[in-house]
Amino acid sequence: MAAPVRTTRKFLGRLSLPERNFVAEALRTETVGGVLLLLAAIAALIWANTPLKESYETVRDFHVGPGSLGLNLSVQHWAADGLLAVFFFVAGIELKRELVAGDLRDPKAAALPVIAALCGMAAPALVYTLVNVVGGGSTDGWAVPTATDIAFALAVLAVIGTSLPSALRAFLLTLAVVDDLFAILIIAIFFTSDLNFAALGGAFIGLAVFWLLLRKGVRGWYVYVPLALVIWGLMYNSGVHATIAGVAMGLMLRCHKEEGAGESHSPGEHIEHLVRPLSAGLAVPLFALFSAGVAVSGGALRDVFTQPETLGVVLGLVVGKVVGIFGGTWLAARFTRAELNEDLAWPDVFAVASLAGIGFTVSLLIGELAFSDDPVLTDEIKAAVLLGSLTAAVLSAILLKVRDVKYRKLWEDEERDEDLSGIPDVYEQDDPDYHLRMADIHQKKADEHRRRARQAGASRDTDDGPA
Repeated sequence: MAAPVRTTRKFLGRLSLPERNFVAEALRTETVGGVLLLLAAIAALIWANTPLKESYETVRDFHVGPGSLGLNLSVQHWAADGLLAVFFFVAGIELKRELVAGDLRDPKAAALPVIAALCGMAAPALVYTLVNVVGGGSTDGWAVPTATDIAFALAVLAVIGTSLPSALRAFLLTLAVVDDLFAILIIAIFFTSDLNFAALGGAFIGLAVFWLLLRKGVRGWYVYVPLALVIWGLMYNSGVHATIAGVAMGLMLRCHKEEGAGESHSPGEHIEHLVRPLSAGLAVPLFALFSAGVAVSGGALRDVFTQPETLGVVLGLVVGKVVGIFGGTWLAARFTRAELNEDLAWPDVFAVASLAGIGFTVSLLIGELAFSDDPVLTDEIKAAVLLGSLTAAVLSAILLKVRDVKYRKLWEDEERDEDLSGIPDVYEQDDPDYHLRMADIHQKKADEHRRRARQAGASRDTDDGPA
């Protein structure tokens, strides 16, 4: 009896058409949000490093909210605990969709990006810990350099104008989704304060009601938004970070279409389409505005490289992320017999790995949580996150720009639609009707070319004839 043949799988191969369209739409919104995030971070730095610094601190530290409900919070806390719950709500929907309809649905296809993401979080944490053990610093911030900011990374792509192929973009998106999942777990497990079990129990009851209403098919934002606010408030008062409420509600949404229901989009995809602009265009930029405003001077930048905590963050983002993602991907491909798409090369994976070193939103949040009892060190950690993310952005921009011509050709091949069917030609080449349409188009072009040639010849004969 012959031994079974082990087939190889293509890594970073062409996406299916529905997955390609979903990734394109999701990343288009994230790119716009990333540009706004970038502008908000720049505005925060300018605001905090000019004579207007006192007004920045006044606005950031201004308290508002019902104290009787335990919600008399500063503007900065409202941005970190409130607005970021919207961001994590979208992350929860993304994760649910990836698990039921995306790349994470198939364990074999999911193995590479999941392993890459895990290694891309473990390596920066290890780099940070080693730097601080050797340098005698605090290991409390080990989780700070583990996060990837997909919006900021895509903003870099938008700025440098790289036409990254959809497979590489999808790989980056999947990395970020898995990254968000483990960042959520890190926040829930390692940054939970003393628990208020009554509030936590109330939050769980609220989530159960939320789930039950979804299963019963109850519709109407006026039902879910007030309930979501109650769940968020209870989660905040429980001692568990309030963003966990957003993730939990996102994971409860149905992200697959029911057969026979005539749905063009699942409820989860529909709600994500509505909420993502709010997350990318308002929630995350406002968080950046009130979290990225740190004093930057020559001395402060020098201190980033002399203190083990801040140096560990920079090296974790710039070195740890690249080594972890690239090394994890290569080893996984090597031992799962997956072959890299022949149109790409391993330096392309290295470039995307360096792009994943841009850790902004979640890194800033974890930095605030890890060193909440030391405001000075918190600001220094934020400066390290900004510097590390900027360094990773410059490095990735250089690496991607080197291959820009190749990427542009692959992008144009993916986008080409010569038969004007609305579907890229690469997805129609196995369709017999496609070849008939293309033959007809080429025949019409040839006829048009001959017609113009005859007209040009007739025009020359007229010009050369007698007056």
